Amino acid sequence: MKKSYFTAGLASYIWLQLTNLILIVCSLGFLYPWAYVRSMQWEIENLVIEGKYLIFTGTAIGLFGHWIKWFLLTLLTFGIYGFWVGIKLRQWSASHTHFA
Repeated sequence: MKKSYFTAGLASYIWLQLTNLILIVCSLGFLYPWAYVRSMQWEIENLVIEGKYLIFTGTAIGLFGHWIKWFLLTLLTFGIYGFWVGIKLRQWSASHTHFA
């Protein structure tokens, strides 16, 4: 059986989180989908499962439409739908993760 491992280092993680924070704060949260996709790309593309690299094919534009829908549903249900948003986000991420 081949090994599974993670290839990224601390410096790239700090840089990613710092730039994402700046992106989110400067846009007042509007660009959160872009920051999320950047984080997923970094995480997935530095992950090797049993010797196989993974790729993340999701785009910020693709997530943005879902994000607006989930936000509106959360507002309409007085926050109740918010419990499902985390699950929907993970489902969306998994559907855009593939072996290279």
